[in-house]
Amino acid sequence: MHADVNNFFASVECSINPQYKGKPVAVTGNPNKRTGIILAKNEEAKKFNIKTGQVIGEAMALCPNLICLPPHYDIYEEISHELQTIYLEYTNFVEPLGLDECWLDVTGCEKYLKKTGKQIADELRERIKKDFDFTISVGVSFSKIFAKLGSDMRKPNFTTEIPFENFKNLTYNLPLNSIVGIGARLERKFFAIGIKTIGDFVKLDDSLLDNMMGINGTNLKQDLLGTRFVPVLDYYKLPPPKSIGNGTTTIKDISSRKDVEKVIYFLAQKISSRMLRHKVFGSTISLRLKSSNLKTVASSTKMPQTNTIKDIAENAMRLCDKLYKYNYPLRSIRIKVSSLTSSSIIQLSMFDIPKKDYSEVMERINKRYGKIFLASDKASFINTSPHPQES
Repeated sequence: MHADVNNFFASVECSINPQYKGKPVAVTGNPNKRTGIILAKNEEAKKFNIKTGQVIGEAMALCPNLICLPPHYDIYEEISHELQTIYLEYTNFVEPLGLDECWLDVTGCEKYLKKTGKQIADELRERIKKDFDFTISVGVSFSKIFAKLGSDMRKPNFTTEIPFENFKNLTYNLPLNSIVGIGARLERKFFAIGIKTIGDFVKLDDSLLDNMMGINGTNLKQDLLGTRFVPVLDYYKLPPPKSIGNGTTTIKDISSRKDVEKVIYFLAQKISSRMLRHKVFGSTISLRLKSSNLKTVASSTKMPQTNTIKDIAENAMRLCDKLYKYNYPLRSIRIKVSSLTSSSIIQLSMFDIPKKDYSEVMERINKRYGKIFLASDKASFINTSPHPQES
């Protein structure tokens, strides 16, 4: 099955702020911080034809009473983890797809739960509505791709079952962009050759699909024919992320080394926090700088295996000093740590005295008391609200 929280960000905001229930709500950036777009909206806002990615001013013109709230990604991550904990009560085969979606494989669990897949899905919907005061839609099927398609077919707060015996009749007339893997660009390419539905797609020759999409095209065709099955991963054996990064657009342009360093330490703290949470270490660091006229420079380098704030920030600053001469204004900075491993075995020099690191201490304080930042990192130009550039 595929469980998808309806309007996740906006639903969470309404859940923790009951006074907004039944009113049009959008989670947005801040126009003064150059992130003034709609990030998410609730069902009431959708009635005014408000779209994700729309500029706040345009959305307000459509709905003058629109309530615009800043994002709280830390809360969203926490609730996402709580939802996954509930799913794990039914099966250990729980595979997250972003913060608000999860695949579950409950094959075999029906026997000891004494419920069908649809009954389990309905029970999950009821539990989450009761515990969190928002809703999920669930698709139940024989494979991941059709379970995902089912959860998308009826929203909000529905269970949609697509059995193997009838999946072609239920889905082959749907638009091609209904399925995962077909974005706007590919949809235009297929539309140009008369391919508009899922049924049209599965009739294409493998050679044509290979030319248009590579191996992903033929794999997708097999998925849609019901002849290929991608397993749901075991939650406790999920591979670590390939990279962890964070970026921000500053409230005002910056150009001094001191100001750049403050932003880099701010980003390094957020990256370190996520690496500690995933229990990973990284040995490649990348830096991308964007100027006020939107010119971008970027570079990567190897570094000793680490996940600490100090190491990430210092290596990012070394890259910055090579890339940037602090002679023109910057508007955004992004850091990414990759070559991740779960191994904590780090080669130490016999001549160096080990230094204490405060990253884990700060992470524990953050979890217990809420987010803090290093005193030296605070600056009026840093956008301390979580930013959609996080990945």
